[in-house]
Amino acid sequence: MTVDNAVIMAAGTSSRFAPLSYESHKALTVVRGEVLIERQIRQLLEAGIRDIYVVTGYKAEQFEYLQRSYGIKLIHNSSYETRNNNGSIWAARNVIRNTYICSSDNYFSENPFEKTADESYYAAVYSEGDTGEWCITEKDGYIAEVRTGGRNSWYMLGHVFWNSAFSSRFLSILEGEYDKPGTENLLWEHIYINHISELPMKIRKYPDGMIYEFDTLDDLRRFDSSYEEDTRSNILKTIAADLAVTEGDLREIRPFKEKNHSAAGFTFLCRGRNYRYTYKTRQLQEGKDEE
Repeated sequence: MTVDNAVIMAAGTSSRFAPLSYESHKALTVVRGEVLIERQIRQLLEAGIRDIYVVTGYKAEQFEYLQRSYGIKLIHNSSYETRNNNGSIWAARNVIRNTYICSSDNYFSENPFEKTADESYYAAVYSEGDTGEWCITEKDGYIAEVRTGGRNSWYMLGHVFWNSAFSSRFLSILEGEYDKPGTENLLWEHIYINHISELPMKIRKYPDGMIYEFDTLDDLRRFDSSYEEDTRSNILKTIAADLAVTEGDLREIRPFKEKNHSAAGFTFLCRGRNYRYTYKTRQLQEGKDEE
């Protein structure tokens, strides 16, 4: 069947990508000379997918230029602060048919998109050894079970394709559960897993080095070495200057949150010492508080 369109989810705050995500949306990070979401849009266009929607929320205004540059359409997810990514699926429900569902922060070394697709699938890559990702048990090419963590296993990573039958069934399930207590915290994948017997989906296997996701600055540095000494973060540049070190000395950055779950700041390691940076007050302290 012909792919109707693509929906790229870009509403989340990407708190683990602190502090870069405090200053610019993670999807707009430049990786090996290309903006993440722009690379993905170009790959969709090259595959003949012209009808592209970007679901925004956090720092939504930063995406407006994409309408002029690439002709994409923006859908605003007004619940991005209170719901997980099932809110973005709900916001885009009126355009989801035979649709690619994409995460704005994925980097594909080769173009994975096609103009036609037959059955719904989730992209997967293989883990040698232990992994904490969503590991797949398959039967006859279909996803039979998904569990968190495993060893020597295929696991979910990257884009998905929903055919119209899958879309219709999933959106019906989501509508029935959307207002139930606790659903707001769920990824759409959690809802899929809870109803996996009703939602047949294949596994689409990709080779190592094809699909990347950067959860933290350390992840990005391993892929793009230009971030070692130039993080593109004014916050980290200021901290490095205050400590009289290089940006490369700032490692193992981990965010912490306030009691209302909003971003509060991050901890990091510098030359064997632990530090804590509070974002709102711009306060830097030595010593790592337990959170």
